[in-house]
Formats: sequence, structure tokens, C-alpha cells
Amino acid sequence: MGLEIATGTFAWRRVDEPGMEVAHIRSLSSAAGVQLGATYEARWRLEGVDLEVEVNGERRERVRVGDADFFDVFASPFFNSLPVLRDGLLEGGAPRDYVMRFVMLPDLTVQPSEQRYEPLGRRRVRFTSGSFESVITFDGDGLVTHYDGFLERL
Repeated sequence: MGLEIATGTFAWRRVDEPGMEVAHIRSLSSAAGVQLGATYEARWRLEGVDLEVEVNGERRERVRVGDADFFDVFASPFFNSLPVLRDGLLEGGAPRDYVMRFVMLPDLTVQPSEQRYEPLGRRRVRFTSGSFESVITFDGDGLVTHYDGFLERL
């Protein structure tokens, strides 16, 4: 089994377009965040197998993880930490395939997303989903510090 996640408040900024997220993390199964995109504000709250996401204070979606492995919310680096920590991917090993309950922002569509996490060593993981691929770097506590071409922690 992997590590425990760091608790506290963390912030990331988009490097590909205007945007940022602040997440308040209590555990791997309890966290909340606010994401600012170029055209939207989204708030999410994870409590166990339930995720609530609200966009622009108007539209709201409650999602259960169901038969997926984890949740994933577009442009939220917190959710990349969940499989990495649970399965000890920073310690190495073979690539792992997951099916995520993916919430796209700002339109709030929910769909399955097949994702692969491949440990590369030195706290780096190659992330692949469909034709998208990037290398994500994590700190010693399993939180994203750099997501090539997409996000970086402040």
C-alpha cells in the first residue's frame, strides 16, 4: 500500500492557459477545492465515494464513484495523487491501468476515462489517457508539483 497524502491547503496554476486551483486536503477521501478557469469557477467536494461539483454557482452535479477506480476532475491535480498514493506508484513498479469517473469542466459532463499511470522513478509518472500523454512530477508526500505543459504547484 502507498503513502498517506499531505494535509493542508495547496495551490496550482495552469501553464497552458489562465487558470488555477486551491485544494483543502484532509485525506485521500476527504478534500475540497476551488478552480478558476478562463470562463468559469468550479467548486468540488470529495467525501468518500461521493463527489459534488458546482460550476458558476448555478449548475451542480453529484457523482458516485460506482464501479470506477477513482474520480478525476478536469484540471485538478489533486485527483492524480489518488492512484499514485493508494498503489505506491512513486515507489516504482509496473504501469497501472484505471477507469476513472471523469468530470469535465465547465460543462459538468461525467464519463468513464481510461487512464494509465507508468512509474518512471524520481517521483515521476507518465500519465496517458487516449492520445494525451504527459509526465507528472510529485513531491515526497505524493502531491503534484509539475504536470508537463499543463500545471505547476505554487
